[in-house]
Amino acid sequence: MQVYNVVRFKVKQGEEAAFLDAHRNGKAKWPGLEHGVIIKTGEQTFCLIGTWASQEALVAARSAMIKTLDSFRSVLEDQGNGRGVTDAVSGSVVLDL
Repeated sequence: MQVYNVVRFKVKQGEEAAFLDAHRNGKAKWPGLEHGVIIKTGEQTFCLIGTWASQEALVAARSAMIKTLDSFRSVLEDQGNGRGVTDAVSGSVVLDL
């Protein structure tokens, strides 16, 4: 069964281009990622949604994803409540609509 990860970001005012550029041109081509998109969910908020073949593939790519995050961490706002600059969840598909 496929696995998805979803990461919420809040980008600092005026830093949207830097945030998106950090993911363009293969910079977010992590090993095992089958497909990924970034959606805009609000004025300064975005979600990255990734599709993975397995939980193991997602776990194996974690260090590469953190390396990408480190390249644009300075353009993100803290999300509060101890979450830091990202709010990430992942899980396997339980129902395909």
